[in-house]
Amino acid sequence: MNIIINSSSMVPIYEQIVESVKKSIASGELKPEEALPSVRGLARDLKISALTVKKAYDQLEEEGFTVTVHGKGTFVLNINNERVREEQMKELENDMQVIVDKARRYDISMDELRDLFRLVTED
Repeated sequence: MNIIINSSSMVPIYEQIVESVKKSIASGELKPEEALPSVRGLARDLKISALTVKKAYDQLEEEGFTVTVHGKGTFVLNINNERVREEQMKELENDMQVIVDKARRYDISMDELRDLFRLVTED
Protein backbone atom coordinates (compact mmCIF):
# COMPACT_ATOMS: atom_id res chain seq x y z
CA MET A 1 0.00 0.00 0.00
CA ASN A 2 1.45 3.31 -1.09
CA ILE A 3 0.26 6.34 0.89
CA ILE A 4 1.43 9.74 -0.26
CA ILE A 5 0.88 12.66 2.09
CA ASN A 6 0.60 16.18 0.72
CA SER A 7 1.72 18.35 3.61
CA SER A 8 0.72 21.53 1.77
CA SER A 9 -2.86 20.31 1.33
CA MET A 10 -5.69 21.85 3.31
CA VAL A 11 -6.96 18.29 3.93
CA PRO A 12 -5.80 17.01 7.32
CA ILE A 13 -3.17 14.27 7.16
CA TYR A 14 -5.37 11.71 8.91
CA GLU A 15 -8.09 12.27 6.29
CA GLN A 16 -5.53 11.79 3.52
CA ILE A 17 -4.62 8.44 5.08
CA VAL A 18 -8.28 7.44 5.39
CA GLU A 19 -8.97 8.28 1.74
CA SER A 20 -5.84 6.49 0.57
CA VAL A 21 -6.79 3.32 2.45
CA LYS A 22 -10.37 3.48 1.14
CA LYS A 23 -9.04 3.88 -2.40
CA SER A 24 -6.73 0.87 -1.91
CA ILE A 25 -9.67 -1.19 -0.65
CA ALA A 26 -11.91 -0.12 -3.54
CA SER A 27 -9.23 -0.92 -6.13
CA GLY A 28 -8.58 -4.35 -4.64
CA GLU A 29 -5.01 -3.46 -3.72
CA LEU A 30 -5.98 -4.19 -0.09
CA LYS A 31 -7.84 -7.47 0.27
CA PRO A 32 -10.29 -8.52 2.99
CA GLU A 33 -8.53 -9.70 6.16
CA GLU A 34 -5.24 -8.14 5.01
CA ALA A 35 -3.35 -6.34 7.75
CA LEU A 36 -2.68 -2.63 7.50
CA PRO A 37 0.80 -1.45 8.49
CA SER A 38 1.21 -1.01 12.23
CA VAL A 39 0.43 2.45 13.59
CA ARG A 40 4.04 3.01 14.60
CA GLY A 41 5.42 1.58 11.36
CA LEU A 42 3.24 3.74 9.15
CA ALA A 43 3.96 6.80 11.28
CA ARG A 44 7.68 6.14 10.94
CA ASP A 45 7.42 5.57 7.16
CA LEU A 46 5.37 8.75 6.64
CA LYS A 47 7.39 10.72 9.19
CA ILE A 48 4.26 11.78 11.07
CA SER A 49 2.87 11.33 14.57
CA ALA A 50 1.58 7.90 15.56
CA LEU A 51 -1.46 9.70 16.99
CA THR A 52 -2.32 10.93 13.48
CA VAL A 53 -2.18 7.38 12.10
CA LYS A 54 -4.20 6.11 15.08
CA LYS A 55 -6.86 8.74 14.38
CA ALA A 56 -7.07 7.61 10.74
CA TYR A 57 -7.30 3.93 11.74
CA ASP A 58 -9.98 4.74 14.33
CA GLN A 59 -12.03 6.55 11.67
CA LEU A 60 -11.67 3.63 9.23
CA GLU A 61 -12.90 1.29 11.94
CA GLU A 62 -15.77 3.60 12.88
CA GLU A 63 -16.86 3.71 9.23
CA GLY A 64 -16.76 -0.09 8.99
CA PHE A 65 -13.77 -0.52 6.68
CA THR A 66 -11.40 -2.12 9.18
CA VAL A 67 -11.32 -3.92 12.50
CA THR A 68 -8.58 -3.69 15.11
CA VAL A 69 -7.64 -6.80 17.06
CA HIS A 70 -5.80 -5.89 20.24
CA GLY A 71 -2.22 -7.11 20.07
CA LYS A 72 -2.51 -8.23 16.44
CA GLY A 73 -3.20 -5.15 14.35
CA THR A 74 -5.77 -3.54 12.07
CA PHE A 75 -7.33 -5.61 9.31
CA VAL A 76 -9.46 -4.85 6.25
CA LEU A 77 -13.04 -6.03 6.59
CA ASN A 78 -14.81 -7.87 3.81
CA ILE A 79 -16.92 -5.03 2.44
CA ASN A 80 -18.83 -4.44 -0.72
CA ASN A 81 -17.00 -2.20 -3.21
CA GLU A 82 -20.36 -0.60 -3.95
CA ARG A 83 -20.36 0.64 -0.38
CA VAL A 84 -16.98 2.28 -0.89
CA ARG A 85 -18.28 3.88 -4.09
CA GLU A 86 -21.40 5.06 -2.27
CA GLU A 87 -19.23 6.69 0.41
CA GLN A 88 -17.20 8.44 -2.28
CA MET A 89 -20.33 9.69 -4.04
CA LYS A 90 -21.77 10.94 -0.75
CA GLU A 91 -18.58 12.88 -0.06
CA LEU A 92 -18.62 14.41 -3.55
CA GLU A 93 -22.26 15.35 -3.14
CA ASN A 94 -21.44 17.16 0.10
CA ASP A 95 -18.53 18.98 -1.55
CA MET A 96 -20.70 19.97 -4.49
CA GLN A 97 -23.39 21.30 -2.15
CA VAL A 98 -20.79 23.61 -0.61
CA ILE A 99 -19.96 24.91 -4.10
CA VAL A 100 -23.62 25.40 -5.00
CA ASP A 101 -24.25 27.27 -1.75
CA LYS A 102 -21.24 29.50 -2.41
CA ALA A 103 -22.42 30.17 -5.99
CA ARG A 104 -25.81 31.24 -4.65
CA ARG A 105 -24.15 33.59 -2.15
CA TYR A 106 -22.14 35.09 -5.02
CA ASP A 107 -25.32 35.37 -7.12
CA ILE A 108 -23.93 33.05 -9.79
CA SER A 109 -26.61 31.31 -11.83
CA MET A 110 -26.73 27.54 -12.13
CA ASP A 111 -26.09 27.90 -15.88
CA GLU A 112 -22.91 29.87 -15.14
CA LEU A 113 -21.92 27.25 -12.59
CA ARG A 114 -22.48 24.43 -15.13
CA ASP A 115 -20.36 26.33 -17.67
CA LEU A 116 -17.64 26.73 -15.08
CA PHE A 117 -17.82 23.03 -14.23
CA ARG A 118 -17.46 22.10 -17.91
CA LEU A 119 -14.50 24.45 -18.24
CA VAL A 120 -12.76 22.97 -15.21
CA THR A 121 -13.37 19.37 -16.31
CA GLU A 122 -12.24 19.75 -19.92
CA ASP A 123 -9.39 17.46 -20.89
